[in-house]
Amino acid sequence: EFRLVESGGGSVLAGESLTLSCVGTGVTFSRIDMAWFRQFPGKEREGVAVADRDGRVLYADSVKGRFTISKHGDNGKNILYLQMNNLKPEDTAMYYCAADRDFYGLDAEYNYWGQGTQVIVSS
Repeated sequence: EFRLVESGGGSVLAGESLTLSCVGTGVTFSRIDMAWFRQFPGKEREGVAVADRDGRVLYADSVKGRFTISKHGDNGKNILYLQMNNLKPEDTAMYYCAADRDFYGLDAEYNYWGQGTQVIVSS
């Protein structure tokens, strides 16, 4: 069974940093594309960053230069990270990890999702 479990969310002040983690089990990361999305209350999920199976990355304009996505596989444990620096109040959202064998980029068409982790940034 393919599962994604996020962690690392929390409450921080503007300008501070957080690192989100997504542990994937049941699949080899090198065979799938992985992404981070976020969802604001009452809004659709929006793509934040993508790391595809070939190691290429893509970022939403709103996070370029501040967020970094990376994938690490070690001893059967696959982890997707999102390093978030210089956080802003407008980054406050529920953050989700997503994965799929097909490439969807920053479109929320992925078939596998984690349960989400909340990020709150206060001014």
